[in-house]
Amino acid sequence: MTEWWTSLDLFMKILWCIAIASSLIFIVETILTFIGADVEMDTDIDVADGGFEGDPSMNLYTFRNLVNFLLGMSWTAIILNDQIVSKALLMLIAFAVGALLVAAVMYMFKWLSKMQQSGNINIFQSAAGCNGKVYLTIPAERKGTGKVQISINESIREYDALTDSETELKTGTAIKVVEVIDSSTLLVEEIDSLII
Repeated sequence: MTEWWTSLDLFMKILWCIAIASSLIFIVETILTFIGADVEMDTDIDVADGGFEGDPSMNLYTFRNLVNFLLGMSWTAIILNDQIVSKALLMLIAFAVGALLVAAVMYMFKWLSKMQQSGNINIFQSAAGCNGKVYLTIPAERKGTGKVQISINESIREYDALTDSETELKTGTAIKVVEVIDSSTLLVEEIDSLII
């Protein structure tokens, strides 16, 4: 091993150091990503127009992209060193491969981020017209709030609720959401009181 290292010129020693260091960092990042401890080390450089179309997953100036660039560039230069005599041409090709690797990884993460669901529900679009039950008694004529449980997108959600009814709505009463008052409060009415 020592003989191999001493036989390398300075150019190749630098490339091997970059390749080994970036490979180890890449492996650690990959393991941490798969176990759920994403390692975007808050080393993003805050540069105007550093990302694409305001998408944070497409920020060009990140530690991960630096590692990916160095990984692609160094291994390409090492592999092609014996085939390409000109060091300038070799580095040009290596830089191009590094840049292509960064672009490929960025677009892969962008594609993956489009596939995830946040699990958040836009109550203003989803709640009106939903049916549910009173969980905590709702005072009559908007004199106080109670709680209701409604089903939105096959998920039971609990919200504060008011009613315009002249009588209070007791626990267990079947209700329908008439209006969304704010992000945590609904206006409801008893289903039996609806005119069909």
